[in-house]
Amino acid sequence: MMKLTKTKLPLALIAASVFSAPFVMADDASFNSGVKKSLADSKVKVSFRARYEGVEENGANGAPDKDATALTLKSRITIKTGAYKNWSLGLEVDNVTAIVDDYNDLTFDYSGTDSVVADAEITDVNQAYLQYKTDKVKVTAGRQRILHNNQRFIGGVGWRQNEQTYDGYRIQYAASDALSFDYSYIHNANRIFADDKKGDDLSGAFHFANAAFKMNKAHKVSAFAYVLDFDSAHAMSSNTYGVLYHGKFGTINVNLSAATQSDAGDNAVSYDASYYHAEIGTKLGKVTVLAGLEVLGSDDGRAAFNTPFATLHKFQGFADKFLGTGSSTGMKNGVEDAYFTVKTKLGGVKLAATFHDLASNEGNIDYGTELDLVAAYKFKNNYNLLVKFAKFSSDNLSTDTSKLWLQVATKF
Repeated sequence: MMKLTKTKLPLALIAASVFSAPFVMADDASFNSGVKKSLADSKVKVSFRARYEGVEENGANGAPDKDATALTLKSRITIKTGAYKNWSLGLEVDNVTAIVDDYNDLTFDYSGTDSVVADAEITDVNQAYLQYKTDKVKVTAGRQRILHNNQRFIGGVGWRQNEQTYDGYRIQYAASDALSFDYSYIHNANRIFADDKKGDDLSGAFHFANAAFKMNKAHKVSAFAYVLDFDSAHAMSSNTYGVLYHGKFGTINVNLSAATQSDAGDNAVSYDASYYHAEIGTKLGKVTVLAGLEVLGSDDGRAAFNTPFATLHKFQGFADKFLGTGSSTGMKNGVEDAYFTVKTKLGGVKLAATFHDLASNEGNIDYGTELDLVAAYKFKNNYNLLVKFAKFSSDNLSTDTSKLWLQVATKF
């Protein structure tokens, strides 16, 4: 497979040349001293993540079975300067190398019939930003990581080897210990795919807004608004408004969320859809159990509620069978996911099992069921081992699919 390198100049490098003017106007001695301290306070971090991913898919309607084998290594270097007059710079560069590449990485040069593993070889400027930070205000300009709440609407897709980051401006304001505001104007999203022809970059005018209020230590509520107007992916243009609540009642944890969505921009489909999520969990001795229902609603099958910038791998099963539900996908009838999770820890190993029962929101379609298993172990503080398995059993959607991951990660 051809190795791809992103060469677009990050917005932060342009911004840095503009905002550097106040620095050079300062007294030379003071400036030099400040720069020396900033450099002395700088931090450099290096991390590596090696992962095996194996996929097996049963053929549908007489089609041949498919599979894939991927062994990839992500290497990352992160540089964050110390602050000078509250200003700092950040730079993060990733490289993804395929050691075994018997898989469809969704790049333009792929011509085989393997299953998809969305981890293409790439060298990428993951983050490059200029930041101004005080006790209450943080302003970031450039390419940056943005994670809102549980990442159901705005996330980084950190599971994949090439992360999703955003080009634009972000303002975070802590009005008090209880109340905070977060607004971003984004003009480009750098998605996980290595090939722009496959939709890696999604450009447009995107507004991300979130306000969080901590009522007390046990209760927190957030209100959010996501106004998305895509330059070319018009079917994903939408306006979304919602609320999220997290509460603790003794040993019982409750998560609730609701949102409404309608078409926006040049979306050719006029629709209104709703989102609901309810989850309750508790700890029984050394075992944590939780149950939930997540609904991405549909407007009479014309289009369904969609979250194009979410960390989708976290939701509706690790097999990634439900990555799109909007008017441009085959799941316009929406998704209802009833799930049950059991978690515990044995001998330092974190264990979790989740069962999903997946169906449509419109049309009474049984999509299928999925079982997800996870085992994670951390040792010597900076080494992490992970084993994951997903088994999707299809009823009326896609094909039976099994996925296995073996991963080791470290950072310095």
